[in-house]
Amino acid sequence: MLSPFIRILHSSGFRTREPVPVLTTEATRTIETHATSALGSGVLMRRAGEAVARLALACNPHTHIFWIACGPGNNGGDGLEAAIVLRQLGKQVWVSHLGLHFKSSIETQDAYARAQKAGIAISIHPPVLFDSVIDALFGNGGARSEPSPYDAWMQQIIASGKQVLSIDAPSGLNSDTGETNLVCIRAETTLVLLTLKPGLLMDEGRDVCGNLWLHRLGLDEICEPRTLLNAPSSLSPRPHASHKGSFGDVGIVGGAQGMTGAALLAATSALHGGAGRVYVAFLQDRIDFPVVTLQSELMLRHWSDLSLEAMTVVAGCGAGNAIQESLPVLLKRAKRLVLDADALNQIVSSPSLIDLLQDRAEGSTVLTPHPLEAARLLNTNTAAIQKDRLCAARILCSQFRCTVVLKGSGTLIADTRHGIRINITGNARLATAGTGDVLAGLIGAHWSVQGVSAYQAACSAVYQHGLIADQWPNEKTLTAHALALACTKG
Repeated sequence: MLSPFIRILHSSGFRTREPVPVLTTEATRTIETHATSALGSGVLMRRAGEAVARLALACNPHTHIFWIACGPGNNGGDGLEAAIVLRQLGKQVWVSHLGLHFKSSIETQDAYARAQKAGIAISIHPPVLFDSVIDALFGNGGARSEPSPYDAWMQQIIASGKQVLSIDAPSGLNSDTGETNLVCIRAETTLVLLTLKPGLLMDEGRDVCGNLWLHRLGLDEICEPRTLLNAPSSLSPRPHASHKGSFGDVGIVGGAQGMTGAALLAATSALHGGAGRVYVAFLQDRIDFPVVTLQSELMLRHWSDLSLEAMTVVAGCGAGNAIQESLPVLLKRAKRLVLDADALNQIVSSPSLIDLLQDRAEGSTVLTPHPLEAARLLNTNTAAIQKDRLCAARILCSQFRCTVVLKGSGTLIADTRHGIRINITGNARLATAGTGDVLAGLIGAHWSVQGVSAYQAACSAVYQHGLIADQWPNEKTLTAHALALACTKG
């Protein structure tokens, strides 16, 4: 029954392994306009209603009374069409609708008339009793700053504790950015129509969408997507006739006084992530504990003794201000350079370092900022970054001519040639100190393999990093050190 439905994310731990296209609301509306012109008025809305009704029945097979809360736009029209189908299938439906607005589309007006003709009672009030809810209030138009007459309905839905299926997006969620309004519905299931939207996969979108399904309504995209879901790595297996030099060297430059742990985490994940050899250049003169006993395969060097042109360098983990001396040299000479944490903060404070970064060959650098570091790089604030993460990632990779890993809920991997990937592995277990250092080292390990590009390395490392957290046993705490040791998994 659900074969036309594409399961994207599920509470069972399922996530699609396909690079599904992700399009903005504006791009989706363009597709919808062209499809309506080709298929005729109301065809897509009736298909949407059928899809909503079928998924609602599959998710809530024992529901007797569906409350369908309909908004003024096409999302409400989809809800009206779903009500018609559910009624035909013998279910009781209560439709709440404030009435047609003069701006209502022809399709919505037609759906309203057809619902009335089908004998469906349409009320301006919510029902007293109901078993589950279909949220057809705002969908992709859910980000509203002004108070709405529908807020009372939304509050009642939230307070009811009933199962909610949202159409396109939970009402109150910005389907492009992942931001939520003060009043936002938290759905158990969200059915996305036509195209997957980025805000459902980022920021607060992951928390309020619940189980995520996609139905294309019988259409394929009519434009070339520049944003895709990040998929598992398709890198070739290692040949039997290999040696340690086959998988490259990684050099870790970081670990200033009191912060050696960050560099060790990056080095450990690089080693367990598959690098042939890993060198650590601590940015302090004296190490107060036997590092080699923690991971005896690591080799210690001064940063100036590293073969920068022949290895992948990961710089900045726990580096503090001590990286000031080495950073100009690294920017000039390192063939493959991953810049994390304090390396990024130092670059922001120095126009000359920015110039060196921008002078590097395209494809030779990976930046791994969290939102605050991204804000510093773009001379803005964290709120502005989070308001439009896709735009921030595009600007960063264009301005600095490199691959960018913008970390957070729905980590983005971007470069100017390949577009953007949205990563859907990972969870709140990664919200602990040191996991970013582990990711930087893992990117270095994946990039050290011959023939792998910066973008490929970033995509595969980010996916694996999150997958380890997803597969971590619930009864065990995930620390950054444990994460680094598990980097061979996934």
